[in-house]
Amino acid sequence: MRRFAAVAIALCGGAILAAAADRIYTNPNPAAELKRLFPAAAAFSPLAGEPLHFNAYAADPKTKPADKPIGVAFWTTDLVPQEHGYHGPIHILVGMNMTGVLTGVVVAYDSEPYGYFSVQPPKFAAQFKGKSIKDPFRVGGDVDAVSRASISINSSARAIRDSSRLVAKQLLPPEATK
Repeated sequence: MRRFAAVAIALCGGAILAAAADRIYTNPNPAAELKRLFPAAAAFSPLAGEPLHFNAYAADPKTKPADKPIGVAFWTTDLVPQEHGYHGPIHILVGMNMTGVLTGVVVAYDSEPYGYFSVQPPKFAAQFKGKSIKDPFRVGGDVDAVSRASISINSSARAIRDSSRLVAKQLLPPEATK
Protein backbone atom coordinates (compact mmCIF):
# COMPACT_ATOMS: atom_id res chain seq x y z
CA MET A 1 0.00 0.00 0.00
CA ARG A 2 2.86 2.40 0.79
CA ARG A 3 4.42 1.69 -2.57
CA PHE A 4 1.10 2.53 -4.28
CA ALA A 5 0.85 5.80 -2.32
CA ALA A 6 4.43 6.72 -3.23
CA VAL A 7 3.77 6.07 -6.93
CA ALA A 8 0.53 8.09 -6.80
CA ILE A 9 2.30 11.03 -5.14
CA ALA A 10 5.11 10.89 -7.71
CA LEU A 11 2.63 10.85 -10.58
CA CYS A 12 0.67 13.79 -9.15
CA GLY A 13 3.89 15.73 -8.62
CA GLY A 14 4.94 15.00 -12.18
CA ALA A 15 1.58 16.18 -13.51
CA ILE A 16 1.87 19.43 -11.55
CA LEU A 17 5.38 20.04 -12.89
CA ALA A 18 4.23 19.31 -16.44
CA ALA A 19 1.34 21.76 -16.11
CA ALA A 20 3.64 24.40 -14.64
CA ALA A 21 6.11 23.92 -17.49
CA ASP A 22 3.43 25.09 -19.94
CA ARG A 23 2.87 28.35 -18.05
CA ILE A 24 4.76 31.45 -19.16
CA TYR A 25 6.01 32.82 -15.85
CA THR A 26 5.51 36.45 -15.03
CA ASN A 27 6.10 38.62 -11.99
CA PRO A 28 5.34 36.33 -9.01
CA ASN A 29 4.38 39.25 -6.75
CA PRO A 30 2.67 42.01 -8.75
CA ALA A 31 1.32 43.85 -5.68
CA ALA A 32 2.28 47.31 -7.02
CA GLU A 33 0.77 46.58 -10.44
CA LEU A 34 -2.45 45.25 -8.88
CA LYS A 35 -2.74 48.41 -6.80
CA ARG A 36 -2.34 50.50 -9.98
CA LEU A 37 -5.19 48.57 -11.59
CA PHE A 38 -7.43 48.77 -8.49
CA PRO A 39 -6.42 51.81 -6.39
CA ALA A 40 -9.51 51.47 -4.16
CA ALA A 41 -8.81 47.81 -3.34
CA ALA A 42 -7.90 46.91 0.23
CA ALA A 43 -6.77 43.35 -0.52
CA PHE A 44 -5.99 40.92 -3.32
CA SER A 45 -6.26 37.15 -3.44
CA PRO A 46 -3.31 35.04 -4.54
CA LEU A 47 -3.13 33.97 -8.18
CA ALA A 48 -5.47 30.98 -8.34
CA GLY A 49 -8.61 29.59 -9.91
CA GLU A 50 -9.71 28.58 -13.35
CA PRO A 51 -8.78 30.63 -15.26
CA LEU A 52 -5.82 31.85 -13.20
CA HIS A 53 -6.65 35.26 -11.74
CA PHE A 54 -6.36 37.60 -8.78
CA ASN A 55 -9.50 38.90 -7.05
CA ALA A 56 -9.54 42.52 -5.89
CA TYR A 57 -11.56 43.32 -2.76
CA ALA A 58 -12.79 46.64 -1.37
CA ALA A 59 -12.41 45.24 2.17
CA ASP A 60 -10.10 42.57 3.50
CA PRO A 61 -11.88 39.22 2.96
CA LYS A 62 -10.46 37.98 6.27
CA THR A 63 -12.55 40.56 8.14
CA LYS A 64 -15.50 40.64 5.71
CA PRO A 65 -15.68 37.19 4.08
CA ALA A 66 -19.16 37.83 2.65
CA ASP A 67 -17.98 40.73 0.47
CA LYS A 68 -17.74 39.94 -3.22
CA PRO A 69 -14.73 40.99 -5.34
CA ILE A 70 -14.79 44.41 -6.99
CA GLY A 71 -12.76 43.09 -9.90
CA VAL A 72 -10.31 40.55 -11.26
CA ALA A 73 -6.81 40.79 -12.68
CA PHE A 74 -5.07 38.26 -14.88
CA TRP A 75 -2.02 37.74 -17.05
CA THR A 76 -2.73 37.55 -20.77
CA THR A 77 0.09 35.00 -21.05
CA ASP A 78 -1.87 32.62 -18.79
CA LEU A 79 -5.02 32.81 -20.91
CA VAL A 80 -3.71 33.15 -24.45
CA PRO A 81 -0.12 31.85 -24.27
CA GLN A 82 0.03 31.31 -28.04
CA GLU A 83 -0.36 35.07 -28.66
CA HIS A 84 3.12 36.44 -29.36
CA GLY A 85 4.45 39.76 -30.51
CA TYR A 86 7.22 40.06 -33.09
CA HIS A 87 9.86 38.70 -30.71
CA GLY A 88 7.89 36.65 -28.19
CA PRO A 89 5.17 36.86 -25.56
CA ILE A 90 4.25 40.26 -24.17
CA HIS A 91 3.43 39.98 -20.45
CA ILE A 92 0.36 42.11 -19.79
CA LEU A 93 -1.55 42.26 -16.52
CA VAL A 94 -5.19 43.22 -17.14
CA GLY A 95 -7.63 44.55 -14.55
CA MET A 96 -11.38 44.27 -15.07
CA ASN A 97 -14.30 45.24 -12.87
CA MET A 98 -17.29 42.95 -12.38
CA THR A 99 -19.28 44.65 -15.16
CA GLY A 100 -16.74 43.81 -17.88
CA VAL A 101 -14.99 47.18 -18.05
CA LEU A 102 -11.20 47.24 -18.01
CA THR A 103 -9.73 49.16 -15.09
CA GLY A 104 -6.39 49.25 -16.86
CA VAL A 105 -3.51 47.23 -18.20
CA VAL A 106 0.14 47.03 -17.22
CA VAL A 107 2.76 45.90 -19.72
CA ALA A 108 5.11 44.16 -17.31
CA TYR A 109 7.63 42.71 -19.76
CA ASP A 110 8.33 42.48 -23.46
CA SER A 111 11.32 41.70 -25.63
CA GLU A 112 10.04 43.55 -28.68
CA PRO A 113 12.67 45.35 -30.78
CA TYR A 114 10.34 48.36 -31.14
CA GLY A 115 8.70 48.05 -27.73
CA TYR A 116 10.14 51.36 -26.59
CA PHE A 117 7.74 53.20 -28.91
CA SER A 118 4.93 50.66 -29.25
CA VAL A 119 3.86 48.70 -26.13
CA GLN A 120 6.08 50.26 -23.45
CA PRO A 121 4.92 53.90 -23.51
CA PRO A 122 2.27 54.69 -20.86
CA LYS A 123 -0.14 55.94 -23.55
CA PHE A 124 -0.38 52.41 -25.01
CA ALA A 125 -1.67 50.95 -21.74
CA ALA A 126 -3.77 54.05 -20.95
CA GLN A 127 -5.95 53.61 -24.04
CA PHE A 128 -7.43 50.37 -22.64
CA LYS A 129 -8.69 51.85 -19.37
CA GLY A 130 -12.47 52.12 -19.54
CA LYS A 131 -12.85 49.78 -22.51
CA SER A 132 -15.66 47.26 -22.36
CA ILE A 133 -15.14 43.62 -23.25
CA LYS A 134 -17.77 44.29 -25.93
CA ASP A 135 -15.55 46.85 -27.72
CA PRO A 136 -13.91 45.65 -30.96
CA PHE A 137 -10.24 46.24 -29.90
CA ARG A 138 -9.43 46.95 -33.55
CA VAL A 139 -6.00 48.44 -34.27
CA GLY A 140 -6.46 51.59 -36.31
CA GLY A 141 -10.02 51.86 -34.97
CA ASP A 142 -10.41 51.98 -31.19
CA VAL A 143 -6.76 50.98 -30.56
CA ASP A 144 -4.01 53.31 -31.76
CA ALA A 145 -1.81 51.94 -34.53
CA VAL A 146 1.95 52.43 -34.45
CA SER A 147 3.92 52.40 -37.68
CA ARG A 148 6.76 49.81 -37.74
CA ALA A 149 5.28 47.95 -34.73
CA SER A 150 2.08 46.51 -36.16
CA ILE A 151 2.81 42.91 -35.11
CA SER A 152 3.42 43.90 -31.46
CA ILE A 153 0.41 46.23 -31.29
CA ASN A 154 -1.97 43.79 -33.01
CA SER A 155 -0.81 40.90 -30.85
CA SER A 156 -1.17 42.91 -27.63
CA ALA A 157 -4.65 44.14 -28.55
CA ARG A 158 -5.77 40.59 -29.41
CA ALA A 159 -4.27 39.21 -26.19
CA ILE A 160 -6.07 41.83 -24.08
CA ARG A 161 -9.36 41.36 -25.95
CA ASP A 162 -9.34 37.56 -26.02
CA SER A 163 -8.18 37.05 -22.42
CA SER A 164 -10.67 39.64 -21.13
CA ARG A 165 -13.54 37.93 -22.90
CA LEU A 166 -12.47 34.49 -21.64
CA VAL A 167 -12.30 35.73 -18.05
CA ALA A 168 -15.61 37.57 -18.36
CA LYS A 169 -17.34 34.49 -19.72
CA GLN A 170 -16.10 32.31 -16.86
CA LEU A 171 -16.01 34.68 -13.86
CA LEU A 172 -18.41 37.58 -14.33
CA PRO A 173 -22.16 37.56 -13.80
CA PRO A 174 -24.09 36.61 -16.99
CA GLU A 175 -25.55 40.12 -17.41
CA ALA A 176 -22.03 41.54 -17.80
CA THR A 177 -21.31 39.42 -20.89
CA LYS A 178 -24.57 39.99 -22.81
